[in-house]
Amino acid sequence: MLLKSADDKSKRVVLLEELQRSKLIDQRQKKWLRDELMRLKNGIRGEQESAHYLDNYFKDGEYSVVLHDLRFVVDGDVAQIDHLVLTRGSRLYLLETKNYACNLVINEQGEFTAEYERERFGIPSPIEQSRRHERVLCKLLERLDIVGRTQKLPDFHHVVLLHPKVTIERPPAKVFDTSNVIKADQFPTWHKQFVESRGIGTVLMSGLNMRALDTIKEWGEKLMRQHRPVDMLTLPDFMRPKEPSSGASTASHFAPSTTPPQDEPQRRLICAKCAVKISFAEGKFCWNNASRFGGVAYCREHQALF
Repeated sequence: MLLKSADDKSKRVVLLEELQRSKLIDQRQKKWLRDELMRLKNGIRGEQESAHYLDNYFKDGEYSVVLHDLRFVVDGDVAQIDHLVLTRGSRLYLLETKNYACNLVINEQGEFTAEYERERFGIPSPIEQSRRHERVLCKLLERLDIVGRTQKLPDFHHVVLLHPKVTIERPPAKVFDTSNVIKADQFPTWHKQFVESRGIGTVLMSGLNMRALDTIKEWGEKLMRQHRPVDMLTLPDFMRPKEPSSGASTASHFAPSTTPPQDEPQRRLICAKCAVKISFAEGKFCWNNASRFGGVAYCREHQALF
């Protein structure tokens, strides 16, 4: 059962495309706009493709509810979840979509590397990213009293969904298990094998925690009410437009702001990559390592890109 589709991000796409046409932006802003627009479009495309496979698989199901594109903020920590599946047996699937257009290499230490024709560079582990989301979500589930009949939190299962055309190089399974890193179109096969491979103890516990479809639908609706979407029109400080003169449009006066208004602090606690509010500790870490981050603040997830 589908409860929530992805948020509409078309307004942000239009905003970034319009700003790219401005003649008043510098090279740094042009690069940021180009990278941000490419990241946004790739993300939208990847999430739509994954949602297509998931929705078709679960559309007639009587044991699961599906929610796409969730953002939770708990005690200052943020979890941005691409896809969430709740089952009647109190299992919870966290699915992370990555629209890599490369050869993906995973080594024996679980490190991820993207290989293109002329480039090769390390990328953050989407598995670890999903586990960080789990820690935030656990706090939220406890506060919402979302538990099984045995008063136990749902069992979490992490899955990374990749573009069907990506190639994957894996380490031996006995060294580092990557069976939960799959191509998006393989999810139905993976899920069937996962369910069939569970031991008798896991099956019995799942039976003890079995809930009615109405109950997990109610859980899903509780989580939907906690969704905190990002403002699609928010930009980092260094992309702030000048105030337009009377009768002129904002777009025609778009230009870098060299100094912030007097009533605004020099350093704002907003990630320059995803425009999400960050903690003071995250901002301080970036400012204290200006040579690494260029004097700009980033959330923990995007700090790993530098």
